Amino acid sequence: MTQSLKIAAAAFLAIAVSGELGLKYSATAGIITVLSIQNTKMETLKSAGRRWLAFLCALAISGACFFLMGYNLWAFGGYLFLFALLCLSAGWGQAIAMDSVLVSHFLIERNMGLGMLANEALLLLAGTGLGILINLHLRKKESEFQRLSGEVDSQMKGILREISGWLLQGGQCGIARKDSFKRLRAAIAQAKACAVSNYDNTFFSKSGYELDYISMREEQSILLQEICNNIVRIQYLPLQAKQVAELLGRIGEDFHQDNTVEGLLREQEEQLKQMKEQPLPVSREEFEARAILFYILMQTRQFLELKRDFALMEKNANFLLPKA
Repeated sequence: MTQSLKIAAAAFLAIAVSGELGLKYSATAGIITVLSIQNTKMETLKSAGRRWLAFLCALAISGACFFLMGYNLWAFGGYLFLFALLCLSAGWGQAIAMDSVLVSHFLIERNMGLGMLANEALLLLAGTGLGILINLHLRKKESEFQRLSGEVDSQMKGILREISGWLLQGGQCGIARKDSFKRLRAAIAQAKACAVSNYDNTFFSKSGYELDYISMREEQSILLQEICNNIVRIQYLPLQAKQVAELLGRIGEDFHQDNTVEGLLREQEEQLKQMKEQPLPVSREEFEARAILFYILMQTRQFLELKRDFALMEKNANFLLPKA
């Protein structure tokens, strides 16, 4: 509803302004406004810039075609072919229809004098200008990102608990493992899209916190997948499996946005030290299982270090910010 009202209001204002300026084909400004409104401030500005550049190219191509062939359908068809070829090559596909409508006015008027050139330029200015002004009210959806990133954290917290249980069951995770990671990837994709949108809706005092946070969680999710894949390989459960499972369970319990994980890193280091001091394995099966567990502990450290490094980076960034 809000988006519909925004589009309708912007188009109405563009047509009204064009009418007050006495421009011909003032309704075209409304269509240009509708086509100019994008999802973010940055997208709207980039779109407007591309369309103005495309408009200048359209003027040059149509001018040449009308000069050489006269104001007829053959000339307009030649312009369309050349302009579409240029736009598709340059990635300006959205400008083809809009600029061609403006050029069609030259064909109808059989005139490309300064008056008509000014008329079309002002129509484009009114349309893109109102589109930009309407989109300036867009705000970062901080609460939306908090909700989506919270869902990511909740999914990862659940997977850590599941992994702890799977390890004690000898890696019997089956279909549940695939479903859990599928839901996690979907949650990360949604949170990342929101973070990108929020970043593009900020002109000043840009912060990459949300993008950095979700990227950190994405890297952690990859490590979680690898840890799970290694657990599946365990065919024999030595005593150390319970210790590793308990550590993974505690990481799951303490998993939240503000945890710097320093305590968990110390616990991981202590457990690794204890495993090195324990008696050597007495069978090939135990040796292979303990080797996998050792590798899982190293991956767990990587998992925790990603969060520790992110927390330190944010702390340093906040320290360097100018005080109000």
